[in-house]
Amino acid sequence: MRYISTRGTAPVLNFEEAMLTGLARDGGLYVPETIPQMTAAEISALEGLSYEETAYRVMRPFVGDVFSDDAFREIIGRAYAGFGHAARAPLKQLDQGHFLLELFHGPTLAFKDFAMQLIGQMFQTALSRKGERVTIVGATSGDTGSAAIEAFRGLENVDVFIMYPHGRISEVQRRQMTTPQESNVHALAVDGDFDDCQARLKDMFNDFEFRDGVRLAGVNSINWGRVLAQVVYYFSSAVSLGAPHRGVSFTVPTGNFGDIFAGYIAKSMGLPIDELVVATNQNDILHRCLSGQGYHKGETVPSISPSMDIQVSSNFERALFDAYDREAPAIVQLMDELKAGGFEVSQGALQVLQSHYRSGRASEAETSAKIAATLAASGELLCPHSAIGVKVADEQLTAGTPMITLATAHPAKFPAAVEKASGIHPPLPARMADLYERPERMSRVPNDLGALKDHIRENLSA
Repeated sequence: MRYISTRGTAPVLNFEEAMLTGLARDGGLYVPETIPQMTAAEISALEGLSYEETAYRVMRPFVGDVFSDDAFREIIGRAYAGFGHAARAPLKQLDQGHFLLELFHGPTLAFKDFAMQLIGQMFQTALSRKGERVTIVGATSGDTGSAAIEAFRGLENVDVFIMYPHGRISEVQRRQMTTPQESNVHALAVDGDFDDCQARLKDMFNDFEFRDGVRLAGVNSINWGRVLAQVVYYFSSAVSLGAPHRGVSFTVPTGNFGDIFAGYIAKSMGLPIDELVVATNQNDILHRCLSGQGYHKGETVPSISPSMDIQVSSNFERALFDAYDREAPAIVQLMDELKAGGFEVSQGALQVLQSHYRSGRASEAETSAKIAATLAASGELLCPHSAIGVKVADEQLTAGTPMITLATAHPAKFPAAVEKASGIHPPLPARMADLYERPERMSRVPNDLGALKDHIRENLSA
């Protein structure tokens, strides 16, 4: 299995190299040269299997010969051993034909755990074998950072630095990043918004002297391994509702486009997905783009769904790459135009995008109202991000086709917003009950590339 960059000039890599590299050296994102196919019989054979075995069968073709069969199974087993539900990603029925896929039973109560726990184990295995060490730097709008710190804390071959926008994430999200005491993890509160953090991350990857000097690696959703891990729960949930013998649709609350792009990969592999619905909050650049209004950055407006407060959706580049028939020069031009504020999508590419994705948005008031209404109708308490998904999904339901909405985080990660909407203060799971009492450890850093690089260099493990 070979991986190529969306911008066309970076080296072609195998899975391990692409995973450890993260962002391609030409600034692009790695994607598989070809998408492995699963037959209807192979998809049917997933019925009744454990989540771990499903993960092995779905991901194995993408990994190539990087890990042996036994080693890969062991990696997957370690990755999901700490999840709080035996099914890992259980389905709950909300209404006739509408199901909720609970992706918040991992260690940090968010869907990012599915990918990050796996990547942590793959990194450690690969680096131990090579006798090498890397420096992971990430940017987070809330959930990626805590999942990364949880996955890599205490590992011998990795230093982790996570940038998050100071004052723009929930207290639970912050504390999940600032309370681990292992010396190899570092939480950096950056003066700016998520797009600033993401921009500085890309600046670091494009500074080859710094990148090579600290052996920089990335685990943001730019990392192909992250996307691959998320493909699995599309298969596990769809098969439980009758795939491949019936079609299934998915609605995905998303800001950085990685989670829904994983659904596109599942569909490209042969999973019969009827609709992939993008659900956005008031920072609705993806909805506007898919509605034919171009991709133009605006001001990021803070919301009660902070993980979606994004204007530059990194993984959308992967979707554009396929929509433009994998013409890398076209992607380079679009990304150059984005630096100046935005771009228009060609009519042909827009038609391709609209053939794969539908979209909708939810305002702050609609999000809060959906939290209350869902609780009253089904007894299910939603986080604000999941509520956006449910609201948009309700507008896209089609008779005869099950709709699965991805519940991306536990409501206890956003207690203030959930309590205001529902009157219920969602408690943390017992294993995290003392989170508010744990001492915090963080560094406040300006939105300045030089200052960030200096801080990372000065705090690397000896």
